[in-house]
Amino acid sequence: MTPIFDKLRQQKVLSFALLLFTLVLGIVIGSVINTGVKAERQSSAVAPDATPLTVPSPEPISNEFNKLTKKVEPSVVYIESDYLPKPGAKQSHKSDEDEDENDSPEAPKQKDPSELFRRFFGNSEPRAFRSEGSGTGFVVDRNGYILTNYHVVENADRIKVKLTGDEAEYRGRVVGFDKETDLAVLKVDAKRSLTPVQVGNSDAVQVGDWVIAIGSPFGLQATVTAGIISAQRTSRDLPGSSSFQNFLQTDAAINPGNSGGPLLNIRGEVIGVNTMIATRGGSYEGVGFALPSNIAAKIYNDIIRDGRVVRGSIGVTFKTESQVSTLEAFGLDHGVMVDVVADSGPAGKAGIQVDDIITGLNDRPVKDGPDLVNHVADMPIGSEATVTVDRNGKRLDFKVAIGERSQVWKGNPQITEYERKDSGPLPASNKTPAAGKFGITIQRLTEKERLDLSIEDKSGVKVVSVDPGSFADDIGMLDGDTILSINRMPVITPDDVMRLQAGFKPGQPIAVHVARSLSGGKHVQPQRLYLSGRLPSE
Repeated sequence: MTPIFDKLRQQKVLSFALLLFTLVLGIVIGSVINTGVKAERQSSAVAPDATPLTVPSPEPISNEFNKLTKKVEPSVVYIESDYLPKPGAKQSHKSDEDEDENDSPEAPKQKDPSELFRRFFGNSEPRAFRSEGSGTGFVVDRNGYILTNYHVVENADRIKVKLTGDEAEYRGRVVGFDKETDLAVLKVDAKRSLTPVQVGNSDAVQVGDWVIAIGSPFGLQATVTAGIISAQRTSRDLPGSSSFQNFLQTDAAINPGNSGGPLLNIRGEVIGVNTMIATRGGSYEGVGFALPSNIAAKIYNDIIRDGRVVRGSIGVTFKTESQVSTLEAFGLDHGVMVDVVADSGPAGKAGIQVDDIITGLNDRPVKDGPDLVNHVADMPIGSEATVTVDRNGKRLDFKVAIGERSQVWKGNPQITEYERKDSGPLPASNKTPAAGKFGITIQRLTEKERLDLSIEDKSGVKVVSVDPGSFADDIGMLDGDTILSINRMPVITPDDVMRLQAGFKPGQPIAVHVARSLSGGKHVQPQRLYLSGRLPSE
């Protein structure tokens, strides 16, 4: 009996194996046929003669531009300036069209009729409570000192600074500024050592040199553009520029928001501060101007030492128009004709008169008015200079003491007012407010308000008012909002908000859960949303 059972068992196993093999073979054949049919359909329906594209493994292409960009980017900062509304007054900051320009460096400024040359302060976006502007700056000292354009922070009520790669937002304090060169020095307390730029010598710059501009055009942070030095311009070449401003012209793309950003040479050294563009449409047209780094360095050094820029003066003014033709008529190819002599000023005391032509300073020829002003302004106050003049065809030499510009022109109300406004630290209103404070007035909810907002438990406090420019304003909190929780911690009474505020640290991320009633009648459900941001860093 046993052999028979064994035989039957073997037959069953064999049959099962045969059946299993048949099924597997059928599946394989079906898959091949199906795949072939699909492939045939796809190839015939789309592009049978096309070769699929392959993406290679990422291999960064190294060049000098990306090397120096990585080197300098950590030193470039993004600046936002807030302008809070003043009761009964217009907005305090100036637009590009409101820039005042001067004719003579020692005379009152005159309005520039040309709209071709513009500062490129970031576009101001109107908000319910305040307006904002943006620009760029760069770290020049590891202790948090930053150089930027004055028009980026002019009359700002609050200055916010963001460092590249740092989520925190810092409050900027103005150390001092100089409107003549459109420069300002800011200070942030980052609680760590920052990476300063390397400043180059702008006197070594030549037309045709490669340059790179880094900034935040239209608020787009860390934007890099490249070009060349197109020309070197003096103040007389550009309408609207001060006699203390000479510019490096570049075709590197710069736009609104690039103000105050660095212009770098191919070694990554800062050789200019992007300041102004020539445009008919308000944006990039291939002609930008940067203040040379040598001028910027001198202004910075004066500000950190004295809080303002002190310039020398001999007490004369001149007119720029018709100077060349007048000199030619007198047989001269250089010099400056005196238009006004300050009362009791150094030049007047030395004997210099109106219509004298200043041809030399310390045995060095004086080319024109800006040349004279720049050299006198840089001379130490109290030092003595030999001024050579042509008077009716005769050469005369005078020993003239260098005076401080603001003191020399103290009797002129226009110039002294100009000096008062254009140098020195900004008002104390720019001091950093205490971090961790939301800037809101709150009160308990009434039972009706709780019912209208569909709040079933006892949580929630009502926001009565939001201070303009406060942290609450920054994150979008509105009058009438109800705070339900802060960082997921329930809020039941106003004391809870005060207790939580006291425990938060500068730079800490905060998420506020609020309920907001919507217009539209009783059947419109209140909106629940999270408002978030980082507390200001002191």
